[in-house]
Amino acid sequence: MNFTVGFKPLLGDAHSMDNLEKQLICPICLEMFSKPVVILPCQHNLCRKCANDVFQASNPLWQSRGSTAVSSGGRFRCPSCRHEVVLDRHGVYGLQRNLLVENIIDIYKQESSRPLHSKAEQHLMCEEHEDEKINIYCLSCEVPTCSLCKVFGAHKDCEVAPLPTIYKRQKSELSDGIAMLVAGNDRVQAVITQMEEVCQTIEDNSRRQKQLLNQRFEALCAVLEERKGELLQALAREQEEKLQRVRGLIRQYGDHLEASSKLVESAIQSMEEPQMALYLQVGREGGRVGAMSKVELAGRPEPGYESMEQFSVSLEHVAEMLRTIDFQPGAAGDEEDEEVALDAEEGNAGLEEERLDGPEGLH
Repeated sequence: MNFTVGFKPLLGDAHSMDNLEKQLICPICLEMFSKPVVILPCQHNLCRKCANDVFQASNPLWQSRGSTAVSSGGRFRCPSCRHEVVLDRHGVYGLQRNLLVENIIDIYKQESSRPLHSKAEQHLMCEEHEDEKINIYCLSCEVPTCSLCKVFGAHKDCEVAPLPTIYKRQKSELSDGIAMLVAGNDRVQAVITQMEEVCQTIEDNSRRQKQLLNQRFEALCAVLEERKGELLQALAREQEEKLQRVRGLIRQYGDHLEASSKLVESAIQSMEEPQMALYLQVGREGGRVGAMSKVELAGRPEPGYESMEQFSVSLEHVAEMLRTIDFQPGAAGDEEDEEVALDAEEGNAGLEEERLDGPEGLH
């Protein structure tokens, strides 16, 4: 069957249009949203101009858009739910536009400008029966038709329904679908906002844990540096003690060598005296030489005295232990960790003091 269908309105009847219009009213200016429409973090919508007026009233010192001064942002409360909205330096121009609401407003205005019952719709005629109005809807073929088509024509075996009933039902279904779509998009936007907050929380937690990790490794390095300094001091003290003893022996042996050399020189001169009486009268070098040869000097350092091997340290097990450092999911809180670390440091300090009491504590 061929007939002229006319236009297909996208919204519901007058009642549905009124309900939809109520959803498109700005809570600030109490008029239909004017583009651009911005969506707040609480999922409510405002005209950007109205949002800017509220923002400027709450932040009188904030620089307007286009100013050369750098602003740090501001905040205001949603007029619908009083949720606090925090803005960055872009102000309300940093808020996301709700393009879906803007598109619905355009469709609403287009449909509102069309008469709901135009003469063309009221006098839509069947092309097969020119004198018959299209007044029923074929449910089987899903097309509008006339009564004669149902009685004598192609739709005589089809199930039909009154045209206004189908018209209102489809308009209502479409209006409900639009409302569900808007609500669904609001839920999607809420989920997006929640996931963005999760991302921010992940970044904040990672930044905090990185800072704690750096602090604890720096504290560990400080303990190693402190212990290294203590061991180097102990090694330096032992070195100084051994050097002082050996240098004292060197001076003692040097003094003995100098006295012995002078005595040898004097004895040689006495031996050159040709007169026996004079030699025996002044020559007493023999006794002095004998006494000098019998002088016992202090003992020399024992074998291995110069060795410093007792000051060697073994760090292989420490290195292996450090390589096992890893994260501990589910560990105690930061304060408990810090207390345990502090107790461990105090215990290590006590052990280090006991080791420094003598070189035998070093291996």
